[in-house]
Amino acid sequence: MIEPSATFLFDQIRRERDLYRRLLALGAQTEIRPLLAEALGLMVEVLGARLGYLELLDDQGGTERRPRWSMAYGLTAEEIDDVRDVVSRGIIAEALATAQTIVTPSALLDSRFQARESVRLRRIEAVLCAPIGQDPTLGVLYLQGRSGARPFSDEDRDIAELFARQLAPLAHRLLVREQSSDSTRPARTALRLDHVIGRSEALAVLLRQVALIAPLDVSVLLTGQSGTGKTQIARVIHENSPRAGQPFIELNCAALPEALFESELFGALPGAHSTATRRILGKVAAADRGTLLLDEVGDLSLPVQAKLLHLLQSKQYYPLGATTPIGADIRLIAATNVDLEAAVADRRFREDLFYRLQVLPLRVPTLAERREDIAELATYFCVQACDNHALPRVTLSREAVRALESAEWPGNVRQLAHAIEAAAIRAAGEGLARIERAQLFPESRFEVEESGEAVTFQGATRRFHARLLGQALEDNGWNVMEVARRLDLARSHVYTLIRAFGLTRR
Repeated sequence: MIEPSATFLFDQIRRERDLYRRLLALGAQTEIRPLLAEALGLMVEVLGARLGYLELLDDQGGTERRPRWSMAYGLTAEEIDDVRDVVSRGIIAEALATAQTIVTPSALLDSRFQARESVRLRRIEAVLCAPIGQDPTLGVLYLQGRSGARPFSDEDRDIAELFARQLAPLAHRLLVREQSSDSTRPARTALRLDHVIGRSEALAVLLRQVALIAPLDVSVLLTGQSGTGKTQIARVIHENSPRAGQPFIELNCAALPEALFESELFGALPGAHSTATRRILGKVAAADRGTLLLDEVGDLSLPVQAKLLHLLQSKQYYPLGATTPIGADIRLIAATNVDLEAAVADRRFREDLFYRLQVLPLRVPTLAERREDIAELATYFCVQACDNHALPRVTLSREAVRALESAEWPGNVRQLAHAIEAAAIRAAGEGLARIERAQLFPESRFEVEESGEAVTFQGATRRFHARLLGQALEDNGWNVMEVARRLDLARSHVYTLIRAFGLTRR
């Protein structure tokens, strides 16, 4: 008969063996974001935490090191900012500064942290915060809350520190490789770029322009196809400007009828129109001392365009029903997917307003121009979808990533995000741990050729692209630079397609 103490020991050895195996499996990751996603999911599961946050810092010395990579579990985007910007000034900052693990059964009762407003408002109880790496510290693991209101134990601390020791060299190796191929690296050290995913040259060109424009208090016109992320770039400009910390207000010009738009933008006094039973505060007033983003500005009617021009010229505006102007201290960013020059030629858009808006124009690239970012974007959206819908954590298979990289995305980043979200829901519903091509493109399950391959527009397009690229490579002796020139593609895009189609030299 086995003694209870022996049974407990065997169980402990088995748990430690399984943990070591899973930690070693992390070494198979070749990309930093999937590594962080699986690592954080492992720690949340093993230690039974309710919330988790993992960040790696940039390699700039001093006290102003910024998060270079971050991953969250069970946190919304707003809560992530709260953890990083508020709580981190206490718990995370201390773990980074001292390179020591911090464990508290209740931050709410801990004299080191209880005075902090965020701790009181969120009523933070059990916390475990372990630094990753030493001399310098690479980053930090932050775990919060446990089922049954239990505290983190000494054994939990040991596991977290073991995890941090194992993760540090893996993360460092991938960071070094990522930095050597990251075109956006200079911009990331100069700008705050929360949730800006990618390292392509097309994104780097845009961010270099943002770095020049953000400190200047002038109007900006963002152009580009729908779904490319113009709103996100507008927020980046705001957060890296002298107006950071002040309101960032968005108004979609296409979402409101003309009769209500003027009231929404400028506000209205009581009785100015039938629905103005009290004073209405417009978006211009709400953005005071901050930034106002007018999305889809090309959809404004000509009368509203005239009033917007007056606002830009005089820095004043009249709420509906008012006889006295009000000063407007705002920075205006306009965004559109409409060709405003063509609209001016067709007399659908005022020429004087166009030149007022186009002081500093920025074009946001399409997803087709930054295909090398698709894998990283897909991983980010997959984690986000699982967190937003409280789904079991799923990952993308290599075949799924290849399919994403070779597919066409006319709806750009927004379409990709929606496709990943739907795929994560399908995979979770089918009890799968990984997203495969079938969950990404379920329509390909139907209408099959004699060869067994699906007959879909995307499938046919993929086969044509693969044949065209394969033939060009063979005709040019696999000279990628020459193939890129002949097919009018970026060289990095050719390499991405070679991987996506699984092409090999004969």
